Amino acid sequence: MVANGPEVVTCGEAMLLLLAEPGVPLDRAMHFRRSVAGAESNVAVGLARLGHGVRWLGRVGADPAGEAVLRELRADCVDVAHAIVDDYAPTGLLMRDSHAYRAIDVQYYRMGSAASRLTPEQIRPEALHGTRLLHLSGITPMLSPTAAAASRRLVELAREAGARVSFDPNVRHKLGGAAQWAQTAGPLLRDADIVLAGEDELELLTAQPADEAARELLRGGADEVVIKRADHSSTVLTADGSWDQLPHAVPVVDPIGAGDGFTAGYLSARLRGLHEDQALAEAACVAALVVQAATDTDGLPTAAARDRALAELSKGGDPAYR
Repeated sequence: MVANGPEVVTCGEAMLLLLAEPGVPLDRAMHFRRSVAGAESNVAVGLARLGHGVRWLGRVGADPAGEAVLRELRADCVDVAHAIVDDYAPTGLLMRDSHAYRAIDVQYYRMGSAASRLTPEQIRPEALHGTRLLHLSGITPMLSPTAAAASRRLVELAREAGARVSFDPNVRHKLGGAAQWAQTAGPLLRDADIVLAGEDELELLTAQPADEAARELLRGGADEVVIKRADHSSTVLTADGSWDQLPHAVPVVDPIGAGDGFTAGYLSARLRGLHEDQALAEAACVAALVVQAATDTDGLPTAAARDRALAELSKGGDPAYR
């Protein structure tokens, strides 16, 4: 952590997750496990476990779900001192099942949630003082017009603080159609220094093939663009070249959360000054660990666990979570 603030600031929607017993569809499940989920909070937890000072900004309700969200984030050493507790709106709820070989059924209960009531006025400049990196996803601006304005305000404050901005679209079609995503998340994509996006997301937001979109983003001012491909490989493009990373063949317990783990692994490596190709390797390793565990955050490793997994990979072994 730097002297005047956290190394990384994230802002977004954190929800209470109710995860059905493994392999059982939601309409049949009798037992659920409680956890916390949310793109930005997942990345915050991932980076904190990897040894970085992280602050999460956002809103939760004055309810047991909100208390649980803040308690779980604090337990992972994420700073929530600037989080807002809303007395009049609930914490969002997410229910999903878990299956390694079929589509996951996800049900969101976020209409009118505390997170959707985020406004630019609630973003205090001191929350970003001293930070090196602001990380956002496209989910938060899609929650409401005021949350979109708050996201834009965060980018402005990050620039004033001399911080870089990373952005993962994290497109969720239940939040809006393609045109709305392009209108709302597209400008943030173009404002970012580091873009981490699926190839389908780049195509949706730019109406161009992913690699062409990446090159245009680089010409527009981005420093690096990471493309997460449909076959789970990845590519990073910069002004100096491009590098590819193959996925790791591991047993999949639950695929949800892999993208956020990938983002945390990549950003951690870059914050530590590693080259882009090394960052891709660490990102793929963290993602491989995440899919071997239940919930969005169970498999997020410590720095020591990541390093052990990387050592196994260098010897041709499997990056098993230990």
